Amino acid sequence: MVGVASIYAPVQEELAQVEEALQAIKRVDFAELSEMLDHVLAPGGKMLRPSIALLAGKFSNNHQEMLVPLAASIELLHTATLVHDDVIDRASTRRGRPTANSLFDNSASVMLGDYMFAHAAGLAARTGNLEAMRMFSRTLLAMASGELEQDMTAYDYSQTTRHYFQRIASKTASLFAAAAEGGAIVSAASDAWRAALRDYGENVGMAFQIVDDILDFSGDEAEMGKPVGSDLMQGTLTLPSLLVMEGHPRDNPVKRFFRHRHSPRHLAEAVDMVLSSGVLDECYRVAGGFRDRAHAALEGLPAGAARESLAEIADYVLERRA
Repeated sequence: MVGVASIYAPVQEELAQVEEALQAIKRVDFAELSEMLDHVLAPGGKMLRPSIALLAGKFSNNHQEMLVPLAASIELLHTATLVHDDVIDRASTRRGRPTANSLFDNSASVMLGDYMFAHAAGLAARTGNLEAMRMFSRTLLAMASGELEQDMTAYDYSQTTRHYFQRIASKTASLFAAAAEGGAIVSAASDAWRAALRDYGENVGMAFQIVDDILDFSGDEAEMGKPVGSDLMQGTLTLPSLLVMEGHPRDNPVKRFFRHRHSPRHLAEAVDMVLSSGVLDECYRVAGGFRDRAHAALEGLPAGAARESLAEIADYVLERRA
């Protein structure tokens, strides 16, 4: 599998500037806030979304200096949503590190997320591009709607795969789409390239979330930084569990666990059925279809290092193990 460092080669310098912009946010006079920001903005993330924004801006030579604040706003928006997600899920760790809400109280963590949302909007405004700011607003609205739907339908086993795809399109794929389209908007790319890049980003985002949901069952707990079956514990139906329910409508441990939410035995039975049923292979095929559509979206864009890196990101999303 190609490493992300080599994939990001065409935008390595700009990525360093994005990291500098994120680290600058920590420099505040309020010591407690600085400590919280220092924790949640620690370097070391995959930086997939800002890299997509930077690469998408390479197809046009216009306004290149505005790509860094755009990419930083995308990454900060993503990180802020994770802070809020951890509060909602009562998560104690993420990627093997303590969450903000486990170190600080929930109310402070919610306000920290709000502070980061506001800062992300400020970074988007620094592009001076009204359409980019509108896109930022639309994306935040879509993500919030997807998260609300997920929270309001927890432990509801009447959901279908159609509901699932709609939900992940909002909560996850919308930000990938915004990253790709945002790079095109800020660099004043043509309408055709902008549409192609949005299509690319949305399909990469769909594949990313499906693989994330697969790894929730099959990933290594140490690498993932969370226990196997975390989504089910939170009452969230994902593609693997939905396919198991479709294949075993009468005798289904997922439904039994949702009826008895605090039963470790029913949870273990549900995880075992997902792992033994073959649905994870089907999920990878579905994710592969989205990856293929992302590749197809790139075909109308100029060949070169940026397009090659975007294609490699689509492949990496499918191959990753954490």
